[in-house]
Amino acid sequence: MALKVAIVGRPNVGKSTLFNRLVGKRLALVDDRPGVTRDRRYADGNIGDMDLTLIDTAGYEDVTDESLEARMREQTEAAIDDADLIMFMMDAREGVTALDRIFADRLRHQHKPVILLANKSESRESGGGIGEAYALGFGEPVAISAEHGEGMADLYAAIVAASADIFIEEVEEADKPIRIAVIGRPNAGKSTLVNRLLGEDRLLVGPEAGITRDSISVDWEWEGRPIRFVDTAGMRRKARVQEKLEKLSVADTIRAITFAEVVILMMDKDHAFDIQDLQLADLVEREGRALIYVASKWDLEEEPQSRMAKLKMLAEDKLPQLKGTPFVVLSAHSGRGVERLMPAVIQAYETWSVKVKTKDLNTWLAMATQRHPPPAVDGKRIKPKYIAQTKARPPTFVLMANRAEAMPDHYKRYLVNSIRESFDLNGTPIRLIVKSGAANPYAEGGAKSGPERYKGDAKTAPRRVIKKAEKAEMLSNLPGKALEQKKTRKHQPKVVSGVKASASKKAGSSIAVQKGARGGARQVSRSGRIRTGQKHAPKK
Repeated sequence: MALKVAIVGRPNVGKSTLFNRLVGKRLALVDDRPGVTRDRRYADGNIGDMDLTLIDTAGYEDVTDESLEARMREQTEAAIDDADLIMFMMDAREGVTALDRIFADRLRHQHKPVILLANKSESRESGGGIGEAYALGFGEPVAISAEHGEGMADLYAAIVAASADIFIEEVEEADKPIRIAVIGRPNAGKSTLVNRLLGEDRLLVGPEAGITRDSISVDWEWEGRPIRFVDTAGMRRKARVQEKLEKLSVADTIRAITFAEVVILMMDKDHAFDIQDLQLADLVEREGRALIYVASKWDLEEEPQSRMAKLKMLAEDKLPQLKGTPFVVLSAHSGRGVERLMPAVIQAYETWSVKVKTKDLNTWLAMATQRHPPPAVDGKRIKPKYIAQTKARPPTFVLMANRAEAMPDHYKRYLVNSIRESFDLNGTPIRLIVKSGAANPYAEGGAKSGPERYKGDAKTAPRRVIKKAEKAEMLSNLPGKALEQKKTRKHQPKVVSGVKASASKKAGSSIAVQKGARGGARQVSRSGRIRTGQKHAPKK
């Protein structure tokens, strides 16, 4: 287990800046105005080779009434009690103030090591403030600059020296927790719900709207399963967000939704499913996270049954892409109905992580296409071939079909709704990707066809092919004009002259009609038969 270190001090001395530097991420919101941090935030960080669990706290205010500053002070005191080592930070430019002395007296009653940090020591103006820090009674101050990263080596040496006598218990790492983000509009009861589930005042709550600014993560365990709640700042409509600090809070909330696995959408029962709630639900669906609808302040509802039926119908009408999302009504203030929330969350998480067998999917595809065949586009019908699930969280399916690009959106919605109904995937975003079948890889020229096999040279070639090839080669070697004449010349049979007509009338005589292969005349009888084997053939 890492060393727990709490960073404390009065407002606007740079606690969150040092927290972000040691964590290595911009987790905590940082602004020039004092009092930005209100809750205490935990995060894992390190310095050198030391692992730390850092606690960022709100600025210490010396008030004990029922104001917001008094509740912020209670959160700081809770962080001090939980920490093993305290880093007390003061501003070296302004020197030691009256509030620093009051807080130093409060820390002297703690039997824990305290490291005094003089922040903003990068300029010449900080020399006097560092000298005044000795009067606080915590020894030599460590001069650092959290913004520029100066003095980190001296801080590491101070932490090593102060933690030498601290026993750190080794704890086995638990399983990966289920990350649950609680989102909604301001003053919807998000922090109150998390405190009710934890059974303690872990988060700062009150009647004021917009108390939470940072996304605060809290680890918890429910029936042996590790849970990590992330309480987020309320999100108003984009047109109403003008201040820089609120824009940072909204960006932090969106980042919490991105890294969450299950999202709880908190809504006021009187203003449920207004424009902002619908936009938040649509954002969760586009991010592919499991969603739970929660209507808060239900103990003030006079007609719970009819009101709940109306809200369910409104959800089905306004958000058809999230059909079947679990709906829980509760009262975070009184605790009524809170016990039904976590079973719904676990069920939504398991549905979000489901993996459907390919065999069952293709059986479903045959039934779905038989019940409602694909439409014909441009006179050609689309034929789905097979389907498979490629990943979960959220469930993603790939459908192979011919002319995939021509499949209309309404038929894709039909397939998605049929998948949700057939495999009981209510409330889970479903991704359906339609692709066309690739070419046959074993066909000629395909990826797996391989090189063409060598069959060897042919022993004999057709005589006609050889003659044509030779003629083409001979004609190609002739001059241009002679080549044209050669092409236009007609073939005429060669007539053999010099044979007496009277000779042809005699019996047994022959007529030379064609030149033989060896230059001699071929003997032809009156009947037209060629005489062969004659020893004394007539010569020309």
